[in-house]
Amino acid sequence: METVVEQDLKIGVVGAGSWGTALANLLGCKGYPLDWWVFEQDVCRQIAKQRENKVFLPGVTLSPNLHPSNDLQAVVSDKDLVLVVVPSHVMRETTRQMAAAIGADTIVVSASKGIENKTHLTMSGVIGETLTGLSADNLAVLSGPSFAREVARKSPTVVTVASQNLSTAEKVQHVFATPYFRVYSNQDMIGVELGGAVKNVIAIAAGVIDGLGLGLNTRAALITRGLAEIQRLGKRLGADQRTLAGIAGVGDLILTCTGDLSRNHTVGKKIGEGLHLKEILAEMRMVAEGVKTAKSVYNLSRKVDVEMPICHEMYHILYEDASPQEAVYRLMTRDLKQELE
Repeated sequence: METVVEQDLKIGVVGAGSWGTALANLLGCKGYPLDWWVFEQDVCRQIAKQRENKVFLPGVTLSPNLHPSNDLQAVVSDKDLVLVVVPSHVMRETTRQMAAAIGADTIVVSASKGIENKTHLTMSGVIGETLTGLSADNLAVLSGPSFAREVARKSPTVVTVASQNLSTAEKVQHVFATPYFRVYSNQDMIGVELGGAVKNVIAIAAGVIDGLGLGLNTRAALITRGLAEIQRLGKRLGADQRTLAGIAGVGDLILTCTGDLSRNHTVGKKIGEGLHLKEILAEMRMVAEGVKTAKSVYNLSRKVDVEMPICHEMYHILYEDASPQEAVYRLMTRDLKQELE
């Protein structure tokens, strides 16, 4: 596979959580010098001095091509490509602060997974509202089954990058592709984003099942019916069903519902074991996106009249302290129906 590096390509990366760190390091190791916005001053200093993000991705030596900074405007100014990897609930404010520094020809790539609570917009929708000078043809999203730690270890990983402009998707595809990080192109942005966002809610549910000790039959049923909910919502919002049956849909769903590195699955498992959400989140510095997305999906599905019983039960568990055992009973005793409805 050809992985040509355009040495004069100016790249900025926004966000230094585990996923942002893994992607920034991937680009740096590939040979791209890049500016990197790190929100926390202590983490920024540590990366600069020790070439390691000990808070969010410990044990990974970072490329010397990464130049960390707390100056967001400087990081994104005069760039050909800006990669945004921040938690979904701060996407709007972060990109609003970037707006004045984003050039008309800049390609902006979102690798964040979530749906905004108030507006029910995916991350590309939020970016479209905040970066008003950005052409929709220059906006792309990257998603797929990709734990940050495994990407950092250079384990073979496959993802999808989508843009309404296929040439933009293909350009981003070539920027990120390496022999261990295979990137497919796609034009179905809403499908890629819905798959990446809603699977986090299903992953919390899968964790609940495991925390309750209900077994593999139950987990397989949960994942399968969870996919049906994602597909129903995707159909209503115009997603291509092939996308949801692919890398950013089924692929990411399986990984996040079964992998020990999944923060969302971990949250669900602890809930199933009897812990309360507040005490679980108090112990976590990294974000489990499915917690906030559960509220968005609950409200969005009601607004567009899409049946999503698993996601609704997760909302009740997370936000109304409903009993996980009773939620399982309600799901299992719903009216009987045809599978393909």
